[in-house]
Amino acid sequence: MKVTPTDLPGVLVLEPKVFGDARGFFLESFNQRVFNEATGLDVQFVQDNHSRSAKGVLRGLHYQLQQPQGKLVRVVRGAVFDVAVDVRRSSPHFGRWAGIELTEENQRQFWVPPGFAHGFVVLSDSADFLYKATDYYAPAHERSVLWNDPRIGIEWPAGLAPLLSDKDRNAPLLADAEVPG
Repeated sequence: MKVTPTDLPGVLVLEPKVFGDARGFFLESFNQRVFNEATGLDVQFVQDNHSRSAKGVLRGLHYQLQQPQGKLVRVVRGAVFDVAVDVRRSSPHFGRWAGIELTEENQRQFWVPPGFAHGFVVLSDSADFLYKATDYYAPAHERSVLWNDPRIGIEWPAGLAPLLSDKDRNAPLLADAEVPG
């Protein structure tokens, strides 16, 4: 597994070894020992999630105040632009973001540490998005930040007219959000 740090400390791009030929391909999507050794992290995943979304759907930017989740995300069908935002008020990187295109072709994975908001927008006709989480979903502790907050300045793909849930459309700006200390 190849691990590449992003400009945002703690956020990583992972590229598994893919073995392919004319018949198709094989890859090990997750191996705890390999993940720990390659990343230097010692995390345990407790929940796997799968979402399917249509083109233009934007989900995020989500995080949990308590039971913060680290997320290892990937796309198995389609393409998304995926984003992590540091929402830890005490962090020197508070409000900074990192983003990457994840596709079924590039097989990349994105590590979003606890204390970071996460979101993505679907670039293909539809996308199947999988992620492993280090803590359980806790709806009472879930919070959101507005996807296009100018303070954060995420450079979403051009021409984006996102399809949003009411929760995401009405999310607060980072300056007004309840965030971890």
